[in-house]
Amino acid sequence: MRIISLILVGIVAVEHIYILVLEMFLWTKPRGLKAFGNTLDLAEKTKVLAANQGLYNGFLAAGLFWGILHPNRGFGTQIQIFFLLCVIVAAIYGGLTAKRSILYIQGAPALLALIVVLIAN
Repeated sequence: MRIISLILVGIVAVEHIYILVLEMFLWTKPRGLKAFGNTLDLAEKTKVLAANQGLYNGFLAAGLFWGILHPNRGFGTQIQIFFLLCVIVAAIYGGLTAKRSILYIQGAPALLALIVVLIAN
């Protein structure tokens, strides 16, 4: 069960690296425009804000990877729980204020990972 929990946390971390790439580097490109349903005009006007959001997603991913790789298993688990909760809170906020699909795309995998981490430990 521990291996499954680490894999799920890793998937959430990789997802947030992908979001970082979308928001920081692909925001005004066709892939970024499609992913967020933006027009090129809106994307150009908001690209600095999007890059900032992307950086925060990178911090979430870094924290999750830190939790996975920490040599002290107990402390690593605490780090994972903290950052998974951060992702869940951000997904709830984003789902309520920006786009409901954020709850499913970001929140659901983080919630599943959190449940498995708690069961495994």
